[in-house]
Amino acid sequence: QVQLVESGGGLVQAGDSLRLSCAASGRTFSNYAMGWFRQAPGKEREFVAAVTWNGRTYDADSVKGRFTISRDNAKNTVYLQMNSLKPEDTAVYYCAGSAYRGYPQYEYEYPYWGQGTQVTVSS
Repeated sequence: QVQLVESGGGLVQAGDSLRLSCAASGRTFSNYAMGWFRQAPGKEREFVAAVTWNGRTYDADSVKGRFTISRDNAKNTVYLQMNSLKPEDTAVYYCAGSAYRGYPQYEYEYPYWGQGTQVTVSS
């Protein structure tokens, strides 16, 4: 079992930056791919970015060039650096863990989820 706790959300203005953190506990963190998803009001949860167990990163087109995912295995933590935030980035952001090899980007590939952290971007 893997427990995930997100932090770092908040209310910011368009153009600002935020860094989300996700602290993991339980099984060996370095063995897991870690992803970020988000869910805006009235919309389905969508993939944002992920980092594989061996450090490769990939992200959604909607955040490409603005968001950066990274991991620190020594701290059992994954980060999402969000720059140039837009009002459409407003959502609850979820951290998720997956034992899949490859590039997991679908919800069903992630059995472990955090409780979410709210990010609100005002215009």
